[in-house]
Amino acid sequence: QVQLVESGGGLVQAGGSLRLSCYASGNIVRINTMGWYRQAPGKQRELVATVTRAGSTNYADSMKGRFTISRDNAKTTVYLQMNSLEPEDTAVYYCYADRIYTGGIDYTNYWGQGTQVTVSS
Repeated sequence: QVQLVESGGGLVQAGGSLRLSCYASGNIVRINTMGWYRQAPGKQRELVATVTRAGSTNYADSMKGRFTISRDNAKTTVYLQMNSLEPEDTAVYYCYADRIYTGGIDYTNYWGQGTQVTVSS
């Protein structure tokens, strides 16, 4: 069984920083693109950033310059460094993997359970 386990969320003041981690557990051979999405109360889930296995990144415009996504393929972990946080960044942040290869069953469009980030003004 494959799991995406997020950690690092919490409460922070505006202007502060947080680092989210997402560890993919299980008998994993390879993961294609990984990323982070977020969903604020009453809003649709939206892209934060993605990173390919080769390290190419893509960011939502509002996150550029403040957030940095990275991954460690050997550790099957993706990170999100969030700086200059604003109250508008308050949301549940979800880890995402577009395809996880296990050598047996492949998992597509796979999501973690989410971690809450709250930014106070």
